[in-house]
Amino acid sequence: MSTLPHRCWAEIDLAALERNLGKIRAALPPRVRYVAVVKADAYGHGLAQTVARLMQCGADCFAVANVKEGADVREIGSGWPVLVLGAVLPGEEAALVEYDLMATVSTAEEIKRLNAAAESAERKLSVHLKIDTGMGRLGVWHRDAPALARQLAAAPHLSWRGVYTHFSCADTDAAFTAHQRQLFLETLRELPAPVDPHGFLIHADNSAGLENFAADSPINAVRVGLLQFGLLPYPNSLLSRLLPDPVLSFHTRVGIVKTLPSGTGVGYGRTHMLARETRVAVLTAGYGDGLPTAASNRAQILIRGKRCPVLGRVSMDSTVVEVSSLPEVDVGDIATLIGEQDGEHIGVAEFSGWSDCIPWETFCSITQRVPRVYKTTRR
Repeated sequence: MSTLPHRCWAEIDLAALERNLGKIRAALPPRVRYVAVVKADAYGHGLAQTVARLMQCGADCFAVANVKEGADVREIGSGWPVLVLGAVLPGEEAALVEYDLMATVSTAEEIKRLNAAAESAERKLSVHLKIDTGMGRLGVWHRDAPALARQLAAAPHLSWRGVYTHFSCADTDAAFTAHQRQLFLETLRELPAPVDPHGFLIHADNSAGLENFAADSPINAVRVGLLQFGLLPYPNSLLSRLLPDPVLSFHTRVGIVKTLPSGTGVGYGRTHMLARETRVAVLTAGYGDGLPTAASNRAQILIRGKRCPVLGRVSMDSTVVEVSSLPEVDVGDIATLIGEQDGEHIGVAEFSGWSDCIPWETFCSITQRVPRVYKTTRR
């Protein structure tokens, strides 16, 4: 079965990932630590291969969504701190200790529970304090942060290793982002000093929110997610001039080619009616692979370097495109959903626009039945 051709696949260019990390590191002051965010299977790129390459080329720390993801990272390498960004559920505490993961704390209950788990294991457990400056999700509300930080600092079996916040509108609302940043900096001044300031991480920015690193700023780390995978942040970001290389491309194949008469309805619901005789190609991918139904009658797909419009509703396993202007199209031809063909390019942002979603969602929606094909050569 391993010799069968791929019907739909995603190519992951690990050399591009490595180049992107190098560009980002070069743009950051030497004192700023690189926190590689690799949650959700490294945004659909594949956790094991992505993390291994990032470890090889200079990431300082990793951030994941939950304890299971953290354990998976730790199985790949043991020399890097791993921060769990999500809440730790009851019953997950022992795994934090076993895999030497850093937890995020937002409440007094979490401090008590994690301290007890560390005491039972006769170990110190590292934690970061998250401060809510307006996101409204995890984190202690900024006015209550000093009191909670004092509780954390007093917990004998917890090691306070960092503090952070998260911006809610970094790519759309500069004024509110500045307000959140100011609240965070003001709150930091009210917190007790950490017992061990060496290696203590203070972070607020992700790829989109990063604007500058003033010499007197206490912030000494940045969380890098989609930028390392080649997606540009918003134009005012400090890193928007980096021109990262796309890491993922998404492809399928032409299954059959046929000509349909005028008046034919295409696909479920007959949402597209042909106004003339039309040559179509039926592709071997659909929403079961990661091409959402929202892209029906909207998306374009590259075949032989030409943009071919999607006709009708995307099905689970197939998608119809018009190829009337491409008489040379044949069965087995590669059709590119995201990526480049013969000088023409469809980026993940454009694809996401057709799909009524954000690029994060597009990457994470490429399903598990789509094999990831890794290009590993360094160049």
